[in-house]
Amino acid sequence: MKSKVIILDTTLRDGEQALQASLSAKEKLRIALSLEKCGIDIIEAGFPISSPGDFKSVQAISRKIKNSKICSLARCLEKDIDIAGQAISASNNSRIHIFLATSTLHITSKLRKNFDEIIEMAIFSVKKALRYTNDVQFSCEDASRTTIDNLCRIVEKLIKSGVKTINIPDTVGYTIPNEICSIINQLFERVPNIHKAVISVHCHDDLGMAVGNSISAIQSGARQIEGTINGIGERAGNTALEEIIMAIKVREDILKVSTNIVHKEIYRTSKIVSQICNMPIPSNKAIVGSNAFAHSSGIHQDGVLKNRQNYEIMDPSSIGLKDVKLNLTSRSGRAAVKYYMDEMGYKKNDYNIDDLYAAFLKLADKKGQVFDYDLEALAFMNQQQEESDYFLLKFFSVQSISNGLSTASVKLLCGNKTYTESATTRNGPVDAIYQAINRITHFPIVLQKFQLVAKGRGKDALGQVDILVEYNNRKFHGIGLATDIIESSAQAMINILNIIWKLQQINKKLRK
Repeated sequence: MKSKVIILDTTLRDGEQALQASLSAKEKLRIALSLEKCGIDIIEAGFPISSPGDFKSVQAISRKIKNSKICSLARCLEKDIDIAGQAISASNNSRIHIFLATSTLHITSKLRKNFDEIIEMAIFSVKKALRYTNDVQFSCEDASRTTIDNLCRIVEKLIKSGVKTINIPDTVGYTIPNEICSIINQLFERVPNIHKAVISVHCHDDLGMAVGNSISAIQSGARQIEGTINGIGERAGNTALEEIIMAIKVREDILKVSTNIVHKEIYRTSKIVSQICNMPIPSNKAIVGSNAFAHSSGIHQDGVLKNRQNYEIMDPSSIGLKDVKLNLTSRSGRAAVKYYMDEMGYKKNDYNIDDLYAAFLKLADKKGQVFDYDLEALAFMNQQQEESDYFLLKFFSVQSISNGLSTASVKLLCGNKTYTESATTRNGPVDAIYQAINRITHFPIVLQKFQLVAKGRGKDALGQVDILVEYNNRKFHGIGLATDIIESSAQAMINILNIIWKLQQINKKLRK
């Protein structure tokens, strides 16, 4: 029978320490609810003594969350422990997490104490915390740089005093996998009452070893892993929980452990944390990055289309991601081009794959990334003639008042006719100019994503606007570039309108 690994999420505590601005109580509760839905065993909701706002957040989460255990952090100080206990008093399923440095470096240079005093402080604090809850966790801060003799000594005494979970943090991300294996193994060999507590690890990623160290700890007997969603946290971050969770699932043949996680909630939870924390997920991020299940190489694309297991070790749907993503670039092969044409409903007799692929490669070299609608245009339009755009922005004017109304006027060339329209909105100048454009074109477009990136520095820097819209159940990408971000926003939308118009002309020709 596989043993369970407990997952403790510290996104709301350690993860928040990496953010430029603190999260509101409402934002923290939304993340906590998402973590609960994902099946997280323990949510470390915050450090209540740190601020009144953090206290209220932990308190609110304790009242609302029912299925996950709520954990409250405290130093080995009486006031800390009292506040931590009060914050979680509304929960029937709670834990107090106490921490104290145990390495010689921290004890001498930071705490100015000796090891006997550290043990005394730790045991006193545990007894204090047990007045609030029967579940107390103790973290030996900087454990990975603590001498093994001292570590074994304090762990034995802590367990004897009533601690149920002993956490061995790699506080500064200094350890490598075989070292953490040795630490955990020696604890199991040398601490006589070790079987009375769960051994946990909390690894940081300063050397990029957090996930590897956590996996090594599991193999040595640790049964609780602490980390954060997307690996956010102090300095280089924490163990990325989505990576640990999926490593356990995919390599259960080796690890022989399991978790209580609802795996199909992983992707959604990752996105929620990224959005609320304003921490973009790198495209190459394992498990949840936009490229994690994307393929650009023609060889890989062909292999995936024949059997996904050729180049994917997990099913994207297992984390709640449904789409197959084959990036159309100059590295793509005929198989990917044909796949997208098939997805759009075209049969092989409708177009010439050789001609289409040759035209595709030329466009891919010029454009970088090609989309399905580009293929449609390449397949059915005469590529010998460069068609001019149907829509052209001739003039625009915008007036906007903070916390008030924004008004935009646009003059748009549509073929050989010019139209002028205006719109007023409370959603800002970009929305106003989009509404004015829509009053002219009457395309039922739904804006799904808007991203602004500065190109260059100073007053002459260009603002590149990338937008994603939905039109008739299809997604279209548009890019605009200008020193004025309102103009670049308008150009991005005009870019999409011209794509849609050209596709309409293609469909008209095909129907004839």
